[in-house]
Amino acid sequence: MSSTYSDMTDAELQVAEHLKELKIWWSFQAPVFVFDEKDRPRVWTPDFYLPKLGMYIEVCGTEKFDYEYRERIYKKNGLHVVFVHVYKGIGKWKNYLLKRIMEIEEERHDEIMNMIRSLKF
Repeated sequence: MSSTYSDMTDAELQVAEHLKELKIWWSFQAPVFVFDEKDRPRVWTPDFYLPKLGMYIEVCGTEKFDYEYRERIYKKNGLHVVFVHVYKGIGKWKNYLLKRIMEIEEERHDEIMNMIRSLKF
């Protein structure tokens, strides 16, 4: 087992294995630059970065952590992050993850199509 896997929580390991099953390559805790609510520069490390999809996954391990704050900051910075609550239901998070990936891809497609339509050639 690599050091990456040994550094993961049980929930992160479940997500890593699911991504492997889906044949989605990922990087663990790749640093990302964000500006917080006071526009201060910060470096955060979301749990997974999916380079081919250009999005991140945060594995939520407990209800005690303020994931809503993180979600606001990521959105403010234009980052696509899927928050996966593995603890909330066995197996349900897998469908949720795929659904959110597809939604983000559709949103991007719609945004690009709107940009193209607005161009005057």
